[in-house]
Amino acid sequence: MNTTINFPHLGIYLDHVGKSISLFGFEIAYYGIIMGCSILLGLYLAEREAKRTGQNPDIYTDMVIYAIVFSIICARAYYVIFSWDNYKSDLLSIFNLRQGGIAIYGAIIGAVSTVYVYSRVKKQSFLRMVDTACIGLVAGQILGRFGNFFNREAFGGYTDGIFAMQLPVSAVRAHEITDEMWAHVQVIGGEQFIQVHPTFLYEALWNLGVICFLYWYRTRTRFQGELFLTYLLGYGLGRVWIEGLRTDQLQIGKTGIPISQVLAGVLILFSLIMIFQGRKNNMSGEDSGRANGH
Repeated sequence: MNTTINFPHLGIYLDHVGKSISLFGFEIAYYGIIMGCSILLGLYLAEREAKRTGQNPDIYTDMVIYAIVFSIICARAYYVIFSWDNYKSDLLSIFNLRQGGIAIYGAIIGAVSTVYVYSRVKKQSFLRMVDTACIGLVAGQILGRFGNFFNREAFGGYTDGIFAMQLPVSAVRAHEITDEMWAHVQVIGGEQFIQVHPTFLYEALWNLGVICFLYWYRTRTRFQGELFLTYLLGYGLGRVWIEGLRTDQLQIGKTGIPISQVLAGVLILFSLIMIFQGRKNNMSGEDSGRANGH
């Protein structure tokens, strides 16, 4: 397999971008290494936020073990369900995570569900916990997207823009190459290359903006859960347009409608309504307190 990845308009030419590293005779995928590092980064930032807000950081250390397991299961299940045609003839391939194939919204569903159950068992505030964890979650997403880079996946359609990325045809899944991409195939050194939107990079940069906003906004929230809702809103806004560029969209049956784009839109609307209502209720409470002389 050709291991070249180019960003021609940026003058970046990477000749040897492998998918794995060999240690003591074992092949370890960069995708897995990056996912592991993203989990550790997310946990570190969640613990720091817990300390800042007067919580016991050990709560998050204990919880992350369960969150990792259920997030991976849900992320894989989400991906497999909405790309069933790729797995129905080889069911064992469902368990092969080395080639990627997990969905971030599935991971978020798994993580949030874990936090909810854990908070009930440990008698903690669910809303406070998701507020604390969301900064670590988005940081993990930023780093995790680079796993898609090494796997040559989660890219968009053809582009000749400044960030255009060139990938060898032999290194990507054939069903993710559109007719437009075939029409603009370039031959470099005898190898066919497609030129695409690096949507993994777009999402990483967008989420960098989201996390910067969350750090600024965290001292300006009016109610518990608002920071997490703001994360859902910010991430959803980016995902709506980025998902529209991708050629590996998980779709609702044969409708051609991207499920992640729909879910992002629903979460945007839900978050806006809940933030508006939460801040309105908070202001009403303050006005009532002033009226009673408090």
